[in-house]
Amino acid sequence: METVDTYLARKHQELTLLNGCLRRPHAVPMPRSVGEVVRQKFQLAAALKAEHALADWTATETAWADADHHRAGPFAFSYDYQRADLDVSGPSFYAVGEDIGDTLYTISGMAAIAALLLATRPVLGQSDLLMLPGSYGETQELVDAHARHLRLLTLSRDLAAVTAPRSPAPRLLLLDSSATAARFEAILRCARPSIDLLIFDTTCFAHGSGRIRRVLAWARRWAVPVVMVRSHTKLDSLGAEYGRLGSVAFIGPRSAQRAALGGLPEETRNAVRLLGGAALPAHFPPYVGTDRYRDLTNRRLAAILRNSRRARRRFATTLRGLTAELDFAHGLYVTLASRAPFDEAAARQAAAAMSDDLKRAGLPIRHAGSFGFDFAATEWFHDATTDRYSVRVAVPDLPTAVWDDLTGAIAAWWSAHQGRSAAA
Repeated sequence: METVDTYLARKHQELTLLNGCLRRPHAVPMPRSVGEVVRQKFQLAAALKAEHALADWTATETAWADADHHRAGPFAFSYDYQRADLDVSGPSFYAVGEDIGDTLYTISGMAAIAALLLATRPVLGQSDLLMLPGSYGETQELVDAHARHLRLLTLSRDLAAVTAPRSPAPRLLLLDSSATAARFEAILRCARPSIDLLIFDTTCFAHGSGRIRRVLAWARRWAVPVVMVRSHTKLDSLGAEYGRLGSVAFIGPRSAQRAALGGLPEETRNAVRLLGGAALPAHFPPYVGTDRYRDLTNRRLAAILRNSRRARRRFATTLRGLTAELDFAHGLYVTLASRAPFDEAAARQAAAAMSDDLKRAGLPIRHAGSFGFDFAATEWFHDATTDRYSVRVAVPDLPTAVWDDLTGAIAAWWSAHQGRSAAA
């Protein structure tokens, strides 16, 4: 358990790290509440972005004013017209001890996976794309609507397609953490997978996660090439949503990439250029890369995961029949259901009503469509496997006692409103 005092001291270290990146640092008092933590953090992030805009005014879209490298903290950038040839040098966002070769940065996580999937067409042609049930819904939408060369196959319970004899068409496995923990772990128990490429969406795992290491070790054992895609907005900016940023990271030295992946890195780069999806230098958090940043990020993610375990146990006991999925592989959120089926509008309304009521009661919760914050965030959620809607509660980095109070309030509100409406 983390006490309120210990939590506030840790948050003061996060605020001090952000403040230290300013050219003209502010006074950073010790926060006295969760509300002060959130306010100060977003104000400092805004000040950092404003300073960058003022100092790097020559970083124009056409690079006409200055041919020198532009910088954001430890990152240096060079580019020509509209960042089509954006080159980024600086620390890796990952801390998994792997040989990460080329890394391409994009304007968002969806831009990263879109560029990669579209690049597979000229390199691999018609291919099978295997996905676990419950994988990220927007990725499935992307494939269905715009990557018709990929035949989407949802894996069955026995995962037989992962180890089936090779077919004439290349076989790709897209693994993300939106699936249940049980299904995710089952993949890592598959021996001798018949996979030509593993696309690993790491968005919901910490940059130094043991899960990332285990996936890469599994792929290395069976000689499966790996490309990692990521949205950096969620977990890599200390909960401040510093800017939209995504990446495509090819594992292994360039010589190995060329042998295993053919022209996929270059075609992905072309797709980023043609889609206009290159990253904005202003969206790179300037505080990334230091030991202090990695330590603070690891500690806040550990707190979120501890809180998640407590929430799962509580909701499983107090909200019987009123929960959807509680045990996602990432452990970052849980989903609540009503006995009367939701549609999207009803789920959205329930998420907003609950967060508004509990916020008025002074609890740190907001209606927000993301996760990894210093407050709980609620939003509607669609399970593509069951085609059912629920309400997602994203677990925050909060002191244990505060989170326990909030989960108790969530359980009471949900039971009173959803249980009562179902009975009526």
